[in-house]
Amino acid sequence: MSLVTLALYRKYRPENFKEVLGQEHVVTALEQALTSGNITHAYLFAGPRGTGKTSIARIVARTIGCSDKDCYEMDAASTRGIDDIRELRESVRTFPFESPYKVYIIDEVHMLTKEAFNALLKTLEEPPAHAVFILATTELHKLPETIVSRCETYHFKKPTQAILKTMIAKVAEEEGFTLESASADLIAFLGEGSFRDAQGVLQKVLGSTEDKKISHAYVELITGAPPSELVNDFVKAVAGKNTGTGIVAVRKASSAGIDMKLYIHLILQKLRASLLLRFAPDMKEAIAAGLTTEDFLFVDGLAKDSTAVLNSAVLSELITAYQLVGKIVIPELPLELALINIAEGSEKNANKK
Repeated sequence: MSLVTLALYRKYRPENFKEVLGQEHVVTALEQALTSGNITHAYLFAGPRGTGKTSIARIVARTIGCSDKDCYEMDAASTRGIDDIRELRESVRTFPFESPYKVYIIDEVHMLTKEAFNALLKTLEEPPAHAVFILATTELHKLPETIVSRCETYHFKKPTQAILKTMIAKVAEEEGFTLESASADLIAFLGEGSFRDAQGVLQKVLGSTEDKKISHAYVELITGAPPSELVNDFVKAVAGKNTGTGIVAVRKASSAGIDMKLYIHLILQKLRASLLLRFAPDMKEAIAAGLTTEDFLFVDGLAKDSTAVLNSAVLSELITAYQLVGKIVIPELPLELALINIAEGSEKNANKK
């Protein structure tokens, strides 16, 4: 088996501001303020999970000279009562062991009880000069306004697909593995806007093989993503106005337990690539970089087929299907309806001619 044992999200956690990805607006503001000596007694980091809130909190602590002995981390999801906060308040009063500041990082702070919030508020109102609090939350709306108003708030955002893809490719390379561009893209998508989750998917892939060169088919297999052939079958059905073939492909995907949202995402990716190749051939190199050799040949052939139905209406129908997945009891129904609508739209256009 592979020697990838240490959790990748821990191993590749950013150690300084330069290593942070996707949060330039937060990093720039914090770095400038801390460099100028403008240290606030309470920070609030709010944003989706896995976007680097705790990592940046630790970087802030190190930047202001706080050692590990004087940095305390608390998970409010498990330590959320008034007694825990009272204990924290007692700790705050004592001076640091060896640093100019004592830093308290409270993760998932929205999980504190009402009584705990009230106790924390008293400390935030009159903190000792040596105390710095960094609160992190994925649910800002659950925090009392009295707490929020006493903090300097920073809003974290989900990293883009491109940023996640770059990170995945770099980590795989650092671990001694070779991933195809399309594989890095797939893993980034499965990460759903979270560095931690994307690295977790990558860990699953790397940890299951000793082969340093990992094929895209293997990544599909391990992640449970639909095989390229199944995606191509639906794309060909759309382009060829073959409703029956398309519905069979959808049923196969559904029977295999494939996530319909992911299935539609990959279908959209290939149809978009074909559409761009047809109307913007200068993008050929960029499009090829994001696909396997086989998939590029497939979309390029589709783009060159003058009889293939490739237009904005097709993509619009599939985008609507993508948005409806999860809102309807039958997961495959939005895709089936989209396929039928595309076919009917093509027939109407043909009759008009």
